Amino acid sequence: MATQLGEKLRALRKERKLTLEQLAAQAKLSKSYLWELENRESQRPSAEKLTALGDVLGVTTAYFLEEDVRAPEEKHLDEAFFRGYQQLNAEGKDHLRKILETFKRS
Repeated sequence: MATQLGEKLRALRKERKLTLEQLAAQAKLSKSYLWELENRESQRPSAEKLTALGDVLGVTTAYFLEEDVRAPEEKHLDEAFFRGYQQLNAEGKDHLRKILETFKRS
């Protein structure tokens, strides 16, 4: 029987049109481990594994731990976006700021 974590993981993976193999490769986890997360109750992934999955799926680690099984709320998407922004180099950050300024003007 799947847990809420498993349900969220499966829903996000399918929403992003990823197979287990594709998600496993991108998150650097095994396909069998992801299958276990999606389908078994006893799995307790480490924070590192949840972070890797969140990075690939565009959500925060906190999203996986919350009780709500709905799709990620805007708060989680904003946090994931900001985390991605923080990982950019100075040139990438500057480029993104210019793009945002363009949207503000329109």
